[in-house]
Amino acid sequence: MAQDNRIYVTGHKNPHADSVAAAIAYAEYKKAQGYDAIPCVLGKINKESQYLLDRFGFEKPLFLETAQVRLDEVDLADPYAITPETTIFETVGLMKKEDREGFAVVDDNNMVIGWVSKSDLANIALNDTKNSHSMLKDTPTEYISKTIAGKVHYDDDQRHLNGKVSILTMTNKENLEDYEVTDRIVITGGNKKAQKILIEKGAGMLIIIWETSVDDSVLKLAKEHHCTIITSGYGAMNTSRFLFFAPPVRMMMTLKPMKFYGHELAEDAGRKMARTQFRAFPVVDDDDHLVGYAMRSHILNYNDKQLILVDHNEFSQSVKGIEKARVLEVIDHHRVTDFSTSRPVSFRNEIVGSTCTIIATIFRENQVPIEENLAGLMLGGLLSDTMNLQTPTTTDKDRQTANILAALAGLDLDQFSEELFSLTEDEGGSLEELMSRDIIFEDVMGVRLMITKVNVPQVEPYRDRAEDMQQALDILTKNKNADIGILSITSALENSSILFASGEKGNWLFEAYPDHEGEPHSVQEGLVSRKMQILPKLSKVVSKYA
Repeated sequence: MAQDNRIYVTGHKNPHADSVAAAIAYAEYKKAQGYDAIPCVLGKINKESQYLLDRFGFEKPLFLETAQVRLDEVDLADPYAITPETTIFETVGLMKKEDREGFAVVDDNNMVIGWVSKSDLANIALNDTKNSHSMLKDTPTEYISKTIAGKVHYDDDQRHLNGKVSILTMTNKENLEDYEVTDRIVITGGNKKAQKILIEKGAGMLIIIWETSVDDSVLKLAKEHHCTIITSGYGAMNTSRFLFFAPPVRMMMTLKPMKFYGHELAEDAGRKMARTQFRAFPVVDDDDHLVGYAMRSHILNYNDKQLILVDHNEFSQSVKGIEKARVLEVIDHHRVTDFSTSRPVSFRNEIVGSTCTIIATIFRENQVPIEENLAGLMLGGLLSDTMNLQTPTTTDKDRQTANILAALAGLDLDQFSEELFSLTEDEGGSLEELMSRDIIFEDVMGVRLMITKVNVPQVEPYRDRAEDMQQALDILTKNKNADIGILSITSALENSSILFASGEKGNWLFEAYPDHEGEPHSVQEGLVSRKMQILPKLSKVVSKYA
């Protein structure tokens, strides 16, 4: 994967429809400009968002777990690997051809079981040949033959080798008698008398140079003495040189090599790599299958992730590790809080009710066409965040943009609004889980406020479930360590809410929004916004007592 130019467009934690739609829409805009932009979410999307994705044919955005770069997001070298039966000679050729520092050794399931590096091969070439005797002793005959470009003329089930190698090309019997060849691999010439003498002296294998055939009498004697016969495609020097590269890599590979998982952070992997002398490392997936190689130079010089934030500018509401990333742009309609970057950033913040309103404006400003399905998606996000154009933050620009998007999507605005807000999140799961899907926290004069919201088509049925709702809110408030826990059951279609409060100071809410006399959890007409309605009025009460 090419990581350097990829841009992740993400909304905030606990994504709602405006955040999800904005991420998708702005990623589409950046793609139209030629960027590799990917829309992301930072958590589980709600039912309203899923409805919009399904309705307009969009896939769920990528779940972005962290802003830090993971190994599977870095450019990895291709996962070319060798097997335990690949010969050392073949491995040398592959390293040269592929220009690799090493190869992972994999089993039949492509799982990493070993590692062979250039330094391992150098040890074979430069060390005393006696270190290779034990490997040659057990190297299959066919591996030896193919390594020296030879041909097996006779092999024996009772082959007897000690792995030692001798080069004896003299033909004088007296000279041959002076050499110990028992169980050795003997490289010799084409003289059949000499060949027979060596066989009778107990040679375990004859490698005959500069010949393509073997006399029948020699083969007969070889069978009697269980001596393997091979003709080589090289002369004595290259035959002896290549011979020590005939063993399979299983005989010399490093077992349990250092490897990394794709989900590991590049920063963490780089620290581990720096403590070793190796320059390449296998990377595997969660099932231990090889997916590529991380090169030390790539990991130690990787680029930070590039992010565009939509519908938020608070790092506390953004993706984990955002301080490690490079923020390129911010598109938002909320207050500016703890936002800070080490580099210049394009920052667009407008006083409107929805981020989708801003993004639709950007499309129009730059004369980028908005496709029908994308217009529908953005309209859904806009209506959701403005609670059907009824929140105090809704502006004329939001209303104008909603009409424009409805026309581009071929939708009747009123009918589509009714469909969208007829959905309810209250389907399946516990009440505590339902209330945990959309929570905001605020600190007012040392008092920790928790305000959770549940969107429903009608609020009246929830007054009949007051006891259950209150009990669930009490539990949630305690679990979240809030001084005041507030639940708003809100209907955009009815432009109203009913409220529940919990905590030692929970009664302060009803000073801000009193119930009608004798009617607990009264319907609060025109109340649809937490940040612009509930929070300001409650803050005044908190300030009064705190």
